Amino acid sequence: MAEPITVLLADDHFVIRQGTNALLAGIEGVEVVGEAEDGAEAVTKARILEPAVVLMDIVMPHLDGVEATRAILSERPRTAIIVLTGSQLQGKILNAVRAGALGYLSKDARRDDFARAIRTAARGEPWLPPDLTRRLLGRMSASNVPTEPLTSREIEILRWVARGFSNQRIADTIYLAEVTVRSHVSRILGKLGLGNRVEAALWALREGVASLEDG
Repeated sequence: MAEPITVLLADDHFVIRQGTNALLAGIEGVEVVGEAEDGAEAVTKARILEPAVVLMDIVMPHLDGVEATRAILSERPRTAIIVLTGSQLQGKILNAVRAGALGYLSKDARRDDFARAIRTAARGEPWLPPDLTRRLLGRMSASNVPTEPLTSREIEILRWVARGFSNQRIADTIYLAEVTVRSHVSRILGKLGLGNRVEAALWALREGVASLEDG
């Protein structure tokens, strides 16, 4: 039997933590290993508990979700962080993505969405829910201009990135070595002046290189 996906919940509202904990309790293969009531505690507990996934509220005292995301990933870069958001925090979501969050999810999402988001992020693949992503794209400023044109192969791989595929999954799909795909993704990020694949996915969606319907 596969090991469960371990999850840390970080939210300053007790009722929301308890509600999310109860919701996740019914998901097979997912185990909540801890809770944190602010960003600083989230960083400490991530260090101690080593969760596979952190569900991170954006607005918290002492250390907000963006800075907590940055701090956790500086120590544990393989931790998958999904930021939880209300209805009017698109700007903060973008900041969390730039800090390295692998995806985002509305606090009132359905149980199935939480399950899919956790499982997807645990595989190292971005989680970009279409409705929230559409609102997010509407808030984005003008996209970065590539320092040099993307090649046809880079555009192909970028489309797969925008669909949420990990490097290994892309490699398996288009019959390349994973290290080759990783090299292409690195060059794409360099040309676009972006820090991570989630930013690249949003760039592709904003520029029409990929579509939300592709996923």
